[in-house]
Amino acid sequence: MPISPDFTSILSKDFEINFTQCLPSGNLKYTELCNLLQLTAAEHAEIGGISFTDMQQFDQAWVLSRMRVEIVILPKWKDTVTVKTWINSLENSRSVRAMEMYLNGKKIAGCETFWAVFNTKTRRPELLSLKHDHFELFPDVKATQEGFSKIDINPDKEEVFSKTVILSDLDIVNHVNNVKYLEWCMDLVDENIILKQKVKSFEMNFMKELSLRDQVVIHENISDDCIVFSITKEDKNCYALQLNL
Repeated sequence: MPISPDFTSILSKDFEINFTQCLPSGNLKYTELCNLLQLTAAEHAEIGGISFTDMQQFDQAWVLSRMRVEIVILPKWKDTVTVKTWINSLENSRSVRAMEMYLNGKKIAGCETFWAVFNTKTRRPELLSLKHDHFELFPDVKATQEGFSKIDINPDKEEVFSKTVILSDLDIVNHVNNVKYLEWCMDLVDENIILKQKVKSFEMNFMKELSLRDQVVIHENISDDCIVFSITKEDKNCYALQLNL
């Protein structure tokens, strides 16, 4: 699609939190927080001419590699939140995108994401084929206090769950949707940690894609101030999640 006449290098979008997105506490689920952030990023890419549809002309798609989310408080059912997004860097096959969520004018969450251009036929990274120099970049405007990092996976970890990838786990790129990994792990966390909003921030690393009927194992390592989950296929790490408490 052509670049929208409404395109701006910083996009703000409002969402009303509905009951299907909420925990029993009435607060927004962590998975739904990520969905709202990424829906805003996707709309920004759409109006800027670098969306999934645009990229599929060249068999390309954006895939998430790393993500850090810092949370002040989770919004509640019927709250209207504003999500703002902009790009810190965009060159060759990589991009760093920032996102923030506001409630009543106050910032309640910040997110930094690292994306790579992925060829959906060869399943390999490659250079972005689309024009993108109309995006103004904001390398010094950070949405989080700390940037994303490589998660340290302790070899002294406990196997806590195993599953088979099913159709509902997959997205339009035909691999496990990034929020699904988070959902699998969050389902294994003590409910009091979730309901009492003890998660101050979390990071995710995506290392290898998972496909339909893959057999995976979820591992856990708990310390005083964080919980680290890792997901493996055939003993190789595919994903890591660190919950900072």
